[in-house]
Amino acid sequence: MTQPHPDNNPDTPEGNQPPAPQQPDYSAQPPQYAQPQPPQPQYGAQPPQPQYYAQPQVPQQPRYGAQPPQPNMAYGYPQPKSKIAAGLLGIFLGGLGIHRFYLGYTTIGVIQLVLTVVLGIFTFGLVGLWGLVEGIMILAGAEYFRRDAKGVPLRD
Repeated sequence: MTQPHPDNNPDTPEGNQPPAPQQPDYSAQPPQYAQPQPPQPQYGAQPPQPQYYAQPQVPQQPRYGAQPPQPNMAYGYPQPKSKIAAGLLGIFLGGLGIHRFYLGYTTIGVIQLVLTVVLGIFTFGLVGLWGLVEGIMILAGAEYFRRDAKGVPLRD
């Protein structure tokens, strides 16, 4: 009888048995993964400041009442009226209220027109002095006549 010959290597299987799977070695420590730590500041040193991205500068809105709107046709403002034209209309056609229509004050212009037509007959045209006085005030730069009905300053 023949006996199988003993092998000095215990890992090799005998006969037709498949080899046993190798077991991993769990005794070794797994590698340590840690968050990277920022360097610690020295005693008395300033701590590092966080870095922020720069925001684009936005122009500040003007405060309410800080400055009146300047006339500009590109932004929808009406073109400023001429102070000289308004004054001359007041002097020569003031009794009809034409200078008031020119500046945008239509209600007062209609009142002047009606008063001149209706009362002008009885007062021999003295109602027209109202317009003459306003024309002189416009040319002199009176505070009341420095702007038109929309608040736009009159140009020289």
